[in-house]
Amino acid sequence: MATKKQRRRRAKGQRHDYVWVDDEGNEVEPDGTQKPGDKPGRNPPRMQRDPQAPSWQRTFRRGAIFAPIMFGTVFLLSPELPLVTKITQTLLIVAIFVPFSYFIDRFFYRSFQRRRARAEQASGRRGS
Repeated sequence: MATKKQRRRRAKGQRHDYVWVDDEGNEVEPDGTQKPGDKPGRNPPRMQRDPQAPSWQRTFRRGAIFAPIMFGTVFLLSPELPLVTKITQTLLIVAIFVPFSYFIDRFFYRSFQRRRARAEQASGRRGS
């Protein structure tokens, strides 16, 4: 049994009068396998954002955002420690997190550049 949402969606699809048009602009009969608005034989392109080049400024900003979360975690996980020790532990965690975060950003950016260079090189070979 179809859910209420599925029944509404199916009813909406049958309620509208769709006209199928081919590439030349002629009306054609639908073959039943496609949904209205779909182009035959195509998958929609994925929208992929290019990673930004790594920057220390962005990394420090990320560290400033995560520092209170890390402090809250240290505060909740070790309630018996004095406040100075909790702050010290948080600063140590942030001191490890910031460079690690920068190197991860750099790793992903460089791997993206290598993939893009390989794709451009492969498309250059096909175009020749």
